[in-house]
Amino acid sequence: MTGKAGCRKIKADEIINGDCLCVLKEMPDESVHCCVTSPPYYGLRDYGIEGQVGREAAPEQYIRKLTEIFSEVYRVLRADGTCWLNISDTYCGTGSKGKCTDPKNPEGRNGQKVSIAQNVEGCKHKDLIGIPWMLAFALRNSGWYLRNDIVWQKGNAMPESAKDRLTRSYEHIFLLAKSQKYYFDAPAIAEPIAADTKRRYMGGRGSSHKYSDEVPGQAGVQSFNKPRQAGEIKESDISPVRNCRDVWLINTVPYRGKHFAAYPPKLAERCILAGCPEGGIVLDPFFGSGTTGLAALKNGRHYIGIELNEEYCVLAGERIGGGYENRAD
Repeated sequence: MTGKAGCRKIKADEIINGDCLCVLKEMPDESVHCCVTSPPYYGLRDYGIEGQVGREAAPEQYIRKLTEIFSEVYRVLRADGTCWLNISDTYCGTGSKGKCTDPKNPEGRNGQKVSIAQNVEGCKHKDLIGIPWMLAFALRNSGWYLRNDIVWQKGNAMPESAKDRLTRSYEHIFLLAKSQKYYFDAPAIAEPIAADTKRRYMGGRGSSHKYSDEVPGQAGVQSFNKPRQAGEIKESDISPVRNCRDVWLINTVPYRGKHFAAYPPKLAERCILAGCPEGGIVLDPFFGSGTTGLAALKNGRHYIGIELNEEYCVLAGERIGGGYENRAD
């Protein structure tokens, strides 16, 4: 990926009101350590802002637009940088109402407008479009390393009226890297080891179980499965933590500001702790109400936030502290 090098240095801990693609093109190459962001989901809300992402006429146009934006993100990331991208899917049509609008909410609810995903080429009404994987594959094809599909599970997911499918309770977070080797602080987000795992380590292991011999596809018998006497491995020999799994149970949290899609600070914090060194700069080109910036500052990092909606820039500035620079004109 190549792009025109930026000609204007952007300060850390700054909120910029403007089109993210235009602002990114002003930024120097390899000037940020990490990107944590959640672009507007396809066809979900109309913020009434010219140039907004998410109201394209077709999913393919939405994917092309995001691919162009993340090509610039790729350029401004350091060679060892990572991008943590939160995205969710969209259904074709408007559920059981087909092409009809909700008579009780003709303009939609919670900032939503009538669905623009009513007729999608290749999809039937009520089909999932597959937006997250369309985007993931497009970014992989453009040069990114697709390293993880993290499932953000919401224990307090919003109820849904659909009775012919399961209620959605998760979203995707794709971990993307610029290079084969990149900054990743696994210990910073390590999980406590399960109590059952600790007991199995400390217990005995006979030589007749099915894993005592080499399993096809593995290079030798795993140390955990080798025969041993009970007590041979002591509690002090066992690490109290394990590598973080790729299903994250993080509940949404209330936000009183007029922003309907703020993700929880804990979600941003986990990405930042793993993906950005202390003192580094975290970029969010879809800054919204400033959750990424808030999490960055709390954990000893800096941020650069870009947001098209000036009203959200005001919200973010009040939430984090400080103002913003207007480059929307």
